[in-house]
Amino acid sequence: MATAMLPSPSLPPTPRGVLSPRCSLQAPTHEQRVPDGACEAFAAMRAAGAAPDRFLLPQVLRACAGADAPRLAAAAHALASKGGPALADDAVVGNAVVAMYAALGDVRAARAAFASLPERDVVAWTALVGAYANAGELGEAFQLFESMQASGVRPDVISWNTLVSGFARNGDIGAALDLFDEMRLRGVKPRVSSWNCIISGCVQNARYDEALGIFLEMCETEMPDAVTIASILPACTGLMALGLGKQLHSYAVRCGIKLNVYIGSSLIGMYSECREFAYATSVFAAIDGERNVTVWNELIQSYISDGRMDKACEAFNLMQQDGLKPDTVTYNNFIAAYARAGQKELANELLSGMMNVSLKPNVVSMNALISGLHQFGLCADALEVFRYMQLLNSGDAKRWTFLDNSNPIQPNGTTVTSVLSLLTDLKLDRLGKEVHCYALRNGLTSNIFVSSKLVDLYGKTGDMVSAANVFQGISNKNVVTWNSLLAAYKHNRKPEVVLKLFCEMLESNLLPNLVTVQIALLSSGMTMASGYGSELHGFIQKNWPDGYPVTLASALIDMYGKCGKIEDARLAFERSVEKDVAVWNAMMSCYLLHRMPRDVKRLFEILEQSRTRPDPVTFILLLSACKQEGSMVEARSYFYSMEDLYGIKPSLKHYTCMVDIMGTAGLLEESLELIQKMPVEPDACLWSTVLKACKLHSDLDVAAKAAKALFELEPNNASNYMLLSNIYANSGFWDSTESVRDAMTEHGLHVESQCSWLYLGKSVDSFEAGDLSHPAFEDILSTWKDLASRMAESGYAPQDDEPYCNVQVDPLSCHHTERIAVCYGLISMRAHEPIRVSKNFRMCKECHSSIKFISRDKKREILISDGCTYHHFSDGSCSCGDMW
Repeated sequence: MATAMLPSPSLPPTPRGVLSPRCSLQAPTHEQRVPDGACEAFAAMRAAGAAPDRFLLPQVLRACAGADAPRLAAAAHALASKGGPALADDAVVGNAVVAMYAALGDVRAARAAFASLPERDVVAWTALVGAYANAGELGEAFQLFESMQASGVRPDVISWNTLVSGFARNGDIGAALDLFDEMRLRGVKPRVSSWNCIISGCVQNARYDEALGIFLEMCETEMPDAVTIASILPACTGLMALGLGKQLHSYAVRCGIKLNVYIGSSLIGMYSECREFAYATSVFAAIDGERNVTVWNELIQSYISDGRMDKACEAFNLMQQDGLKPDTVTYNNFIAAYARAGQKELANELLSGMMNVSLKPNVVSMNALISGLHQFGLCADALEVFRYMQLLNSGDAKRWTFLDNSNPIQPNGTTVTSVLSLLTDLKLDRLGKEVHCYALRNGLTSNIFVSSKLVDLYGKTGDMVSAANVFQGISNKNVVTWNSLLAAYKHNRKPEVVLKLFCEMLESNLLPNLVTVQIALLSSGMTMASGYGSELHGFIQKNWPDGYPVTLASALIDMYGKCGKIEDARLAFERSVEKDVAVWNAMMSCYLLHRMPRDVKRLFEILEQSRTRPDPVTFILLLSACKQEGSMVEARSYFYSMEDLYGIKPSLKHYTCMVDIMGTAGLLEESLELIQKMPVEPDACLWSTVLKACKLHSDLDVAAKAAKALFELEPNNASNYMLLSNIYANSGFWDSTESVRDAMTEHGLHVESQCSWLYLGKSVDSFEAGDLSHPAFEDILSTWKDLASRMAESGYAPQDDEPYCNVQVDPLSCHHTERIAVCYGLISMRAHEPIRVSKNFRMCKECHSSIKFISRDKKREILISDGCTYHHFSDGSCSCGDMW
């Protein structure tokens, strides 16, 4: 993560293209190259009636394996068998036969050849172990490895490498790491190839942090080679550690390591993923020697990622002019691009085109199609592709004429991950469980990406029990799986659990990545845990010394703002090296939370001067600032300038803001007129906004209209019923109040519990409505009774004017969790320390008045963030000016 800047290549700016409906992909004009060298010599000798001797035959056998030529391999083996003792009993020839069948994936033939050997040395044993490992039969491979030692043959470093790579390649990276450690304990010194093997295994299994750790350990004793650099660069890509990737690039140049196609491909991939497309192009131009299909594919993918479809098509044609035939990966890149653009017909045409040039679509082709269609929003089409893969031989699959129905393409871990991602976005938990069952039946839950996405699915659909169970069942947890669980708890408003789990993750010696730190920062803000946030800020400064990514800058500003440290938020904003619109929005949001609308508008003026283009979120913040000021004229000005000046068409969220401003001003009938004139259909959020305005102004007629529309859109949202119930209660219509409550009971609806969090230095205590299990409950109750008595003596009798805000009544006369949290803060914190509380619901008037009294009576600063407004209570007053 530490960065060392590489000189930027001097490249002319290239205009960004758009995805065109069709690009002229020229069909390949020449056939696949036939195996050359030893294979060609062997074919010529057979034609002439000659046979290779014991020196040439092993080379022929190796060449047949490398060229994937099973017929020539069988002929070569037949010659070895019929060549008399000189060939049949030759150890080198015998070992070559075993190795050949192992490379061809024919485990049975390899075993038979091994059994026929008169003597079995370490080479033969290693070849057979590799055959089983490559076939995924890891138990048998390990048993053979043990048998080799039992027979008196000591495994060498190549034997260990073969077993380690087999386990790593098949997804059991934990066993691979254990074997690597065991090799060293047995006194076998790892070669550079050994280190490369385990690094590559970690990268393939997304254990990027471990790959980097092993790489650094290797550097203490060995000099990395070209394969090492090519293997470790994808870890930098996975962690988005551009600085470290540039250092590795620089290291390779300094050490005189040639920029071959392997390093070049990895570098192009890394720079493209980190959106440094100019670097990617310059690396391609600098590659030493002939470029292969892989490096061309990386260049094509780089152009596609940069939105330059015309350049991608040009590279496709240049590759063929260079004498190379596009492979399946080439086509898959274009299939994904067209699917992401919603051009499913073109994507299907390319699938058909692959068959025309003797290429078979594979599971990656189908995965590219599913993922791309999902990204464009064609979810039904994406699910249809998945169903086709499951039911290839049924009637539903017959219309897919561009695929070979005799060769089913079985969904793999990536397929299931893509489908789960789609179902998560659509909140289709029932279908998600069906896919989970499919993954279990087909042994796919051991895939780290599948299990991580399952955690995400259950978290996003509110089933945290299932999410936690899936997480606990993951044997090889990595930073991705931890991030999924942390994000799930954050999504379900359990930030205190996020911070606790974050500490557990650190204790397990896993390094957090950018996403982990972002989640932890946001959770620190949600709980007002400023100490945690400051420590995370220090971690960021240490690991991103040349300037942290914009996502972390935004999260830092958000954290400091929610913790009440507006000056620290400003500093984080000012020190951000690169300010994209998200960073500006974060600072504006911070001002908005602290009810500083003028600062919001002033910052917007600076944003315009900086030539940063505002986005739709920027205008939501501006309209919200106008609401705080009660400025209808300015709100209308900003609303109309969106499209007139910036070409941003107002969305439903912007109309909701305007309705909110009108409703707050008491213009409820006018807000209904705006809703009728909108070019978009109103959603539940908009009608909920109207209903809240009705509560503010006690307008029962408009409330009835809004509630009717709201219940049609969200019949199972309990908070809507509670809002209407409170409107009736405030107006004294108790019969109507009870009717709404009865309707809730009939539908089996329950309101989300109120919850507050109190930050206590190194821990966060949570207080949930109705939960009396806190160990200091009796002391909290006693403290509140004392405060209530003092309030009564001063002429203020605490009582709730919103009697139905909670699911159930606590025995505390204080029904609201922020007051419980404040009472515990008075008990457990030193007198000079400010009490910091955050909660998941807007603060009610009763709690607001009570805490103003407590701040004066106890001479304490009390800071409460309720997600809508930041309240700073001091000496009987609040920073919000009693308007929130």
